[in-house]
Amino acid sequence: MARRTKILVLNNEAEARLLEATLTERNIPHFLKSYHDSAYDGIWQSQLGWGQVDAPPEYREEIESIYSDLISSHPTGEEAEE
Repeated sequence: MARRTKILVLNNEAEARLLEATLTERNIPHFLKSYHDSAYDGIWQSQLGWGQVDAPPEYREEIESIYSDLISSHPTGEEAEE
């Protein structure tokens, strides 16, 4: 199995699902890790963000670029309210 590293932190589930669909469509290996813990009723998500994207380090720049493009073209959460 390829080595994975933390690439970026996601703010909410909408971002996570949108990025996941795009990475899957482009055949970019990735793993979404939610910070939700039912024992603590999701307290970590309010402090740390929704979760993170892990991927092989050689995909970092491509994933960050895709994420930046998605966020600027699909505002989610607080950005959509402005």
